[in-house]
Amino acid sequence: MIAGTVVGVSSHGRKLSDAQWCFFNARYEDAAALALELRLSDPEDLAAIELRSSALLFQLKELLPERGDKEKALKACVSCSALLTAFLAETTRGQTVARATLKTAPADEAALFFLGKIDLNYVWLQLGPLSRKTGWDEYWEARHSLDAVLAKNPAHVRGQVARAWVDYVVDTKMPWGTKWVLGGGSRKRALASMKAAAAAEDEFFAHAEARFALWDLHVRERNLPAAIAIANELARDFPENNELASFLAKHDQHSEP
Repeated sequence: MIAGTVVGVSSHGRKLSDAQWCFFNARYEDAAALALELRLSDPEDLAAIELRSSALLFQLKELLPERGDKEKALKACVSCSALLTAFLAETTRGQTVARATLKTAPADEAALFFLGKIDLNYVWLQLGPLSRKTGWDEYWEARHSLDAVLAKNPAHVRGQVARAWVDYVVDTKMPWGTKWVLGGGSRKRALASMKAAAAAEDEFFAHAEARFALWDLHVRERNLPAAIAIANELARDFPENNELASFLAKHDQHSEP
């Protein structure tokens, strides 16, 4: 059952949970469309803006190769230009809304988190699908915003996950000198933080995000037994997710009933 069908949940809650359900089932185009509906009804809805930016990012990740000539692939991609334009517009919109909120309420936890996460999506796009070494202003804003969230609320699960990705990417993707310039990172700390976030009790989709992140981290670290165990758990919660199904099929595993 989609969480949005539960009796008593507001129409906004139903639509947001429907969009989240699509996102975690790897139906990124549907998630982006539902998030856009929410944002059109409330232009300052940071949760919808962040979700749409994430869904657009994952669509671009699906269309562009992990290796090879990224610029050539981008030019050859028929739908990438429109997706990239939409992503950049959503990023600017989210940054503008969050920064305006923080001008009047500097400690606003939601605005701090969403600013950091939207900035981080931008950094991931540049370093990943586009393979461009840019976005350093967004990186620092994300790092400072997420640190502020966790200083205020150390148990903020989504903040823990996003901040752990900062540590992991800096430690594993950047040369030593750049690591120092970017404030340092730690794959060991990232893994510990991700495990703690995945083990914490939280709202369903925040918990799902933490578990998906931990699965991704175990795959990157080539810890296949741990990755397979988490993928099986996630596949039971998100049976439509073809990425999980492909991963489990590749490793000749299946989700137990």
